[in-house]
Amino acid sequence: MSNDNDKIQQLLERIAVALEARRPPAVESFDAQLKSADAFVWEAEGAQLVPVKRVAALPLALLRGIDLARDTLFENTRRFADGLPANNALLWGARGMGKSSLVKAVHEAVNEGRAPEARLALIEIHREDIVSLPLLLRRLRGAKRRFLLFCDDLSFDRDDTSYKSLKAALEGGVEGRPNNVLFYATSNRRHMMPREMMENERSTAINPSEAVEEKVSLSDRFGLWLGFHHCGQDEYLAMVFGYAAYFKLPLDETAIRERAIAWAAGRGARSGRVAWQFIQDLAGSLGKTL
Repeated sequence: MSNDNDKIQQLLERIAVALEARRPPAVESFDAQLKSADAFVWEAEGAQLVPVKRVAALPLALLRGIDLARDTLFENTRRFADGLPANNALLWGARGMGKSSLVKAVHEAVNEGRAPEARLALIEIHREDIVSLPLLLRRLRGAKRRFLLFCDDLSFDRDDTSYKSLKAALEGGVEGRPNNVLFYATSNRRHMMPREMMENERSTAINPSEAVEEKVSLSDRFGLWLGFHHCGQDEYLAMVFGYAAYFKLPLDETAIRERAIAWAAGRGARSGRVAWQFIQDLAGSLGKTL
């Protein structure tokens, strides 16, 4: 009888060990995640925040040609970080003019010199995960930190209805936007909708103005609109010279100017992105690391 009991005991122990091995690893609590870094990426599928140890941000002073937008966004973000009222911001306009770079640079600049508990947390949410925004906001509502939600290249196509979730999460709904959360988005479109989509709504609706009003009301949720426009040669060269001086590239201004103009002509465009790409090429050709 004792042999049978021993066998049963051994079998139960093996089962317990097997079950223990199959148990998923402990999930870090949401509050613990929020303290682990100053920047995160929201993963909607697992409903978790992935810490980003180093944000790819340029120094704020390096962003040239967008002085008004830079100063306005910095002041809005500083007020929010200080616990004062601030607006959601939509950065719209020409591609490559530093919209997303400005958001990251402002976040870094605002946090400079702040105590750990007063630092603003940046959370990037991908455009395809916008439908999960209400869940994320519920998670953040009770937290002590203040959060800057950031969605890059936000736009909606003809059959996309997820913009309604964004509208409700930002200002509508019963709960509304938490006081400790601000939302920044970049888009090439002022109203985040393709022009032909809005024109089609206007031409086919019984009341054209009401049909378009629903689409436009999304951008109205952003109290701060910052426009970015194509730059001229002077602004483009100012960006180039700013980068060259910051990274101490060993080349005289005349040579940099000639090569920068030729580079822009080859690309058929002038923008902050083109200026940065030129600097990377120039630094590489000079054997200089950035």
